[in-house]
Amino acid sequence: MTDSAPLAALVVAAGRGTRLGGPVPKQYRRVAGRPVLTHTLEHLIRPALFDRVLVVIHPDDGAAFAEAAALLGRQIASCPGGASRQDSVRLGLEALAATGLPDHAIVLIHDAARPFASEAVLMRAVLAAQRHGAAIPVLPVPDTLAVLDEAGHLAGNPDRNSVRLVQTPQAFRLGPILAAHRCALAEGRTDFTDDAGLAAAYGQAVGSFAGDGALFKITREEDLERAERHLAPQAETRTGLGYDVHAFTEGDHVWLGGVAIPHTRKLLGHSDADPLLHALTDALLGTIGDGDIGQHFPPSDPRWKGAPSRLFLADAARRVAERGGRVVSVDCTVLAEAPKVGPHRAAMQALIGEVLGIPPERVGIKATTSEKLGFVGRSEGIAAMAVATVMFGGG
Repeated sequence: MTDSAPLAALVVAAGRGTRLGGPVPKQYRRVAGRPVLTHTLEHLIRPALFDRVLVVIHPDDGAAFAEAAALLGRQIASCPGGASRQDSVRLGLEALAATGLPDHAIVLIHDAARPFASEAVLMRAVLAAQRHGAAIPVLPVPDTLAVLDEAGHLAGNPDRNSVRLVQTPQAFRLGPILAAHRCALAEGRTDFTDDAGLAAAYGQAVGSFAGDGALFKITREEDLERAERHLAPQAETRTGLGYDVHAFTEGDHVWLGGVAIPHTRKLLGHSDADPLLHALTDALLGTIGDGDIGQHFPPSDPRWKGAPSRLFLADAARRVAERGGRVVSVDCTVLAEAPKVGPHRAAMQALIGEVLGIPPERVGIKATTSEKLGFVGRSEGIAAMAVATVMFGGG
């Protein structure tokens, strides 16, 4: 930016939030575990854009403000507000001027209840103020507007192409906007709904710049719910792949998918040697980058000798859940000449679904031979492959 004027942010947080209601002013209501004001300030200070950040607070809110600001890990200045928003803005501007901020400094005046000011919006605000001296963020009006008479009947329709929704932060040169507020005070005018209207009333040309749909103002309870959704992590789908193989040895059954299947031999392994559950365990661990089954349940550990492999699968599912994952579906393929898997498919689906907390229809169990090729084709062992789909975030 070519303009070297100091930059300041003035956050208006002295209101009582009467439209929202409740014992706690809306700027101190919690969203995603933190006060709305904390989110607002975080978005302002994150770009390290401003030379000064000042919050105008209600005289009774010192403790609440201190708590909200402490979560940011840095000092945030504050000053007491007045009986109205207009009074609070003027007092905040006076406080900024008292710090030695020059008249040509750019001040962004922002509502505490608009917590999601992006860096792009802040930059547009500063550039617009440099160009126009005063500027406001605006959004087009998507719907038809109506003017109603005293009886609530339609009296007209303004041209929506010539009107805009106005947001904050609104940007001004400090000297002119403070002078306008002083004039309004001297004349006893208290009818202004925002600082741009006040500036225009006292001769300032006010430009505009593109606002942002995410810059909504928290006014009603549903706005708090919208803010929660805005802060919720975006859904992310991860896929993990697992593979395992065990050789045959003397025995009379094999374990596959947690089910004991009669057979002329059994599979060799330290645990129950269930290749399907071992492959599936590795697939789940793969979605969180947490090693493999041998790392968590080494064959050298006597605790796992003969252990049922559903324990390993349950542990992998626990690890996924602790990292915020939710198993969506799994798909497994057994590679074997014998025994037949089909007659036991439903039992495997039920057991795996129970361990993972998903319906059996989300558990794919398939089997194939290797057409007499390789160790599987020579009936020397059984292999299994598994894919796990896990969802993270998204509420």
